Parts: sequence; structure tokens; C-alpha cells
Amino acid sequence: MEPASRIPLAVLPTPLDEAPRLSEALGLRVLVKRDDLTGLALGGNKVRKLEHLVADARGRGCDTLVAAGGAQSNFARITAAVAAKLSMRCHLVLSGRPPERRSGNLVLDDLFGATLHFAGSGDWRILEEGVAKLAAELGAGAYPMPIGGATAIGALGYVLAADEILAQLGEPPDWIVVADGSGGTHAGLLAGLPASVRVLGVDVSRPPLPHAERIPALAAETARLAGRARPAGELHLVDHTGPRYGAVTDEAIEAIRLAARSEALLLDPVYTGKALAGLVQAAREGRVRGTVVFLHTGGAPALFADGYSEAFV
Repeated sequence: MEPASRIPLAVLPTPLDEAPRLSEALGLRVLVKRDDLTGLALGGNKVRKLEHLVADARGRGCDTLVAAGGAQSNFARITAAVAAKLSMRCHLVLSGRPPERRSGNLVLDDLFGATLHFAGSGDWRILEEGVAKLAAELGAGAYPMPIGGATAIGALGYVLAADEILAQLGEPPDWIVVADGSGGTHAGLLAGLPASVRVLGVDVSRPPLPHAERIPALAAETARLAGRARPAGELHLVDHTGPRYGAVTDEAIEAIRLAARSEALLLDPVYTGKALAGLVQAAREGRVRGTVVFLHTGGAPALFADGYSEAFV
């Protein structure tokens, strides 16, 4: 990839840490890829994606970022932070209605100066339609992005992350485990990893997105853009959403406590807590063996958000 296709924003490489107590609990060698420590605005995987997306935006002459997500969206938070850092404007289309009291990521969205638009709905199609409509109203300077930044351009960030993991570990792991919301991180990993490395995607979206079709197609497009071989191999997915996107599940709470009490890791109830719950289940069932890299994609601000913090007190 050409250097011009990326604006460096993250603190890289992020650590790849052994997790001995978690490994003992699961009967596997577990390492944690600390993408919660990407540095900008409390970190997370979206920083890597936005390095490429904002480079594309600037290359097109855009000065306004338009994004969508849940009310506690990590992508929205990082988009707002990137816009502030690069002297761009930011509009966020968020699910639901304006809360009486802002908490978690909503506090940060406002602090970074983003303009918030509440869609009154949590339907992802309605949110993305809201982005398209708002971008059209804002004019030629607007750069609309899908939920999670799940495009081939955004997924390039995880082609580079795959290279980083392989260099740090010195040999390919058997598995990488990641939360699947919009699927872009999973697709980028598939585009960057050798076929021998299996990626377990833990679905956290409800109603389910068509990941079985979407992720391989996005991975192939990302690989083409990155000049890599077309990804091969089986797609591995498990569902840990619960009754709806963002619902707090007993399994996620158990996993969050396990991570905190074994490795002092802070996971969140929407993404990483459910991703670890998926790994716990897969390990107990014997579906995952060998060396496993758990991709910590961030999201800790949700622990302090109304509707989530109550689950832990």
C-alpha cells in the first residue's frame, strides 16, 4: 500500500501480551492483542480503520466526516476524535432518542465537538439511510461512512494489524478471536493472514447481519486493494448477541469478570465481553485449541454508560 493511503493516528505496534491466568482457566495458550491501547481517545480498533478512511476523505477534498452507530458507538467516538484532531467537522447519526443524561461515549462525542443526530431507531438500515441523507444535505465536503467503517478501505487497517501480530509472535497462531459487529475487522484479518490461521468471529449484531456472505466478499475486496492473495479457508462464526444488539448477557458479564480478575483487562458488554464469552464457550467445547490471540478491540467507556454500569454494581 502507498504511504499516502494512511494518516498515522494510532500508537503502533500495540502490545501482544501473554495471558497466563486466562490461559490456565481456558486450557489454551492465550495472548491478548491490545488494540484497546491504540492511543487516540481511549483507543480501540476503529483508530486503525480511520487512519485509512480519513486519508481517503482528505484525498477526495472532504472536510466533514459523517458516521452512524448505536448511542454508545465506539466508531462514533473515534470518528469525533479524529475530526477534532485533524480540524475537520463531524456529524454522528445515532440510534434512539436523546437521553436525559449523557454518559459513556456520548459524553466524549460531545466533548470532541461532534454534532449529534438521533434517528429514533436502532435499525442499522435506517441509520445508514440517515448518513446518506445528511451527507447529501451537507454537500460535496461530506464523507459518509457505513456503520463501523466496514469498507475495504477501512479494513486495510487490519491487514496491517495481521502483519503486526505475525511479526510480534514470530509464527502464525492457530486462532484469532474477534467480535463481529459490522465485520470489517474480521475481513481485514482474513485478507492479511495466511490461510493456516483461523479467525473466530463472535457475532454481536441482532438481527444478524449476513456475515457469512458479507465478510468473505469484503475480505476479497480488501485483499485486492492491499495487493494480497485472495483469502482462502472456512469462515468461522458463533453468535453471542443475546436478544438484541447491545443487550447485556450473563455470559458476557461472566467473561468480563474473568478478564478483569485474571488479567486486569477491561472488556465491554457489547463487543469484547461477548467475544471472550465466545472464546470461553469454544474452549470448553474443544472447538479451539493451540495458540489463540484474543483481539481486544477496546470499548471500555461502555462500562460507565447508563444501562451497562448497573450490571456490575
